[in-house]
Amino acid sequence: NKKFKGQEGIWSAYVENHLLPRLNGFELLMASYAMAHLQLDLLLKETGFKATTNQRTRVYLTNSLEEYHPDTGTLFANWLSSEANEANHIKRDTPVMCVIGNPPYSISSSNNSPWIENLVQDYKKNLNERNIQPLSDDYIKFIRYGQHFIEKKGNGVLAYISNNSFIDGIIHRQMRKYLLESFDKIYILDLHGNAKKKEISENGSPDKNVFDIMVGVSINIFIKTGTKKRSELAKVFIEDLKGKRDSKYDYLNENDLSSIPWKLVKNFDSKYSFKIQDKTLIKEYENNCFSLNTYFEKGANGIKTERDVLTIQFHEKPLHTIKKDIINYDVEEFRIKYNLAKDGRDWKIETAKKDLTNNASSFTKVHYRPFDYRHSIYTGKSKGFHSYPRHNIHQHLINKDNISLILGRQGQAVGSMPWNLVFINNSILDSNMFYRGGNMNYPLYIYHETNGQQTIEKADERTPNLNQKIVKEIAEKLDLTFTNEKEAKENTFAPIDILDYIYAVLHSPTYREKYKEFLKIDFPRVPYPKDKVTFWQLVKLGGEIRQIHLLESPKVEDYITTYPKDGDNVIKTKIGKKDWELFDEEKQLGRIWINEEQYFDNIPVIAWEFYIGGYQPAQKWLKDRKKRTLEFDDILHYQKIIVALSETDRLMNEIDKIEIE
Repeated sequence: NKKFKGQEGIWSAYVENHLLPRLNGFELLMASYAMAHLQLDLLLKETGFKATTNQRTRVYLTNSLEEYHPDTGTLFANWLSSEANEANHIKRDTPVMCVIGNPPYSISSSNNSPWIENLVQDYKKNLNERNIQPLSDDYIKFIRYGQHFIEKKGNGVLAYISNNSFIDGIIHRQMRKYLLESFDKIYILDLHGNAKKKEISENGSPDKNVFDIMVGVSINIFIKTGTKKRSELAKVFIEDLKGKRDSKYDYLNENDLSSIPWKLVKNFDSKYSFKIQDKTLIKEYENNCFSLNTYFEKGANGIKTERDVLTIQFHEKPLHTIKKDIINYDVEEFRIKYNLAKDGRDWKIETAKKDLTNNASSFTKVHYRPFDYRHSIYTGKSKGFHSYPRHNIHQHLINKDNISLILGRQGQAVGSMPWNLVFINNSILDSNMFYRGGNMNYPLYIYHETNGQQTIEKADERTPNLNQKIVKEIAEKLDLTFTNEKEAKENTFAPIDILDYIYAVLHSPTYREKYKEFLKIDFPRVPYPKDKVTFWQLVKLGGEIRQIHLLESPKVEDYITTYPKDGDNVIKTKIGKKDWELFDEEKQLGRIWINEEQYFDNIPVIAWEFYIGGYQPAQKWLKDRKKRTLEFDDILHYQKIIVALSETDRLMNEIDKIEIE
């Protein structure tokens, strides 16, 4: 409208004959549809537009993600039929050069028309991932939808403000590759604001979202000129914006595409991340390190119960009553007694009842959260007492002489803190061991199955759950002989030695800082051992941390805390900031009050604030026991946790004195 200054006499004719015929919109909700018409009419009147015909604004009531329909004559009203026909004409015949919008974000999309599902398949090719459901999110379907129309025309612009998970999400790599091949230039202004990641701005203040939502967002502009060859990749320009909501609004109001200090993404790794990365570091990480997801032959998530309140208990005793009741009560009697919600798709009282009635079961320990061991009943049958017991992995851990490495895939899922998604385990594992779940469980050994049948007795025959190609490479590099079991013989090494080496490397602050961008988006890769001396130094320290984390080291019984006051031992406080008292600032020691009379004393701040798996175990363990009475063993166990966390910090500093690479 500003370009028509001094030419106001032809503005109305221009709008009527040239602007409105090219301005099309689709809206699914009736209220939004009506509001869009009203707002466009008001805006045009403000510019001085005066209509000379009855031409309507071309916003239509339709589902954008459905293909045009060849025949809409069966619709229930003439108006709706006409509306659908007009929308179909645009979808089918109108060349589209510019697609703009703020698409919905919904990982559980109900837009499942064959047309859009078929288009999105381009983003899912050759991924070999266990869970690609996030690629069916509505916002991704809308990006593919807009890309389709721009490609159909051969050139144009796609501009959305959307969920930002596609920028460097691991399962979005094929999507990014497809976008790089399709467009010439891609501009991404990452507005961050993911509440679940607990991101912080450069000054240390919490990063806020521009909307009242949990997921982070970005402004994305995809430009296609039609001159680039498909074999060439687009140029990607990115800028990050963190801080308070108002400061982000001010920045957006004061800047445009030409004034934003874009950074060119010069080097793409094998995941085609849209983040700025060091080319030399990418090469070093991918060529000189081995992936732990490849190193272990078998791995799976932890158990998923769907009914933790029933199936996971602090002590074994209640489980005996639960088992007896579920077998003997009818379904509704049992539901009422245990105050259970209605059945879900993967957990039903009836199927849990049949599972415990018909199958062998054992009462077993469950590694529920870091240092938090609870109890459950295990049969190994899916959609029974547990919805997904991951028996293919847990059969090698339950009542077996075995340990497993627990890893998280995407460090950014737990926030902006240094990467900490690693722990050790020797029992069945919960799927939410780490904050926001997704933890993978890799047993060190695989026990031989007996005729495909489950057994809960101990078995002795086992083989390393390791990629022998990688093991051979390590053996050749170190000039050592690999043995399936630990031997006293010189110049040999065993699976436990490699595990301890890995565990040490993953606890190196230098390693975590150096490779932090890679650790945010995928499973860790670990450098091949540099030499024999370094290898054994790290094996020793990694072994110490492993034993401490399993609470098997005698060191954890050398308590550094006290529990000096008598009382009922009930946790009545919230275990919040006001319940924590830093009484010795110089020595950095504090106490946590569990009620008005009792507290744990002499807790090092480093232990109190220490993170494992996105949780702070010294705080999490107590918070999960609010209103519960701490037993004798509980009080000692908590003090072991404090020793373990303090020792972990000390050993991490020792590891950092060793030059790993």
